[in-house]
Amino acid sequence: MAKPNKRDLVRAAAKARQRAVAPYSKFKVGAALLTKSGQIVTGANVESASYGLTCCAERVALFNALTAGKRDFVAMAVVARAPGGPMPCGACRQLLAEYAPHAVVWVADSRALRTIEEYSVRGLLPAAFVEVPEDSD
Repeated sequence: MAKPNKRDLVRAAAKARQRAVAPYSKFKVGAALLTKSGQIVTGANVESASYGLTCCAERVALFNALTAGKRDFVAMAVVARAPGGPMPCGACRQLLAEYAPHAVVWVADSRALRTIEEYSVRGLLPAAFVEVPEDSD
């Protein structure tokens, strides 16, 4: 099992942030996801003029990993220019609860990469909707 190295993962997220496509908000976010086997998969936010079509960095990284056949995630880092670091939105929290429920989430401001806040996925979304109940008549 890979020992999560938060500084390396935060650096990977910061590098991914440079590839963000944020022509409207100018708010560039990078994310890096660490698998149990030690692989790092990154993503950056991509905006659309139709804001609802925008996709967060966390989801881009998660979708990149999942569609490449990767599972068993142990950590995610998220970096943007935001005091204390950017917090995942509700949609990202829900998907992390489904696909990376035991992961640790590290967030950092791109201007202060050495200051890293740590959260658990469960702490970010304590009552996640993760199972579809059977239909009962």
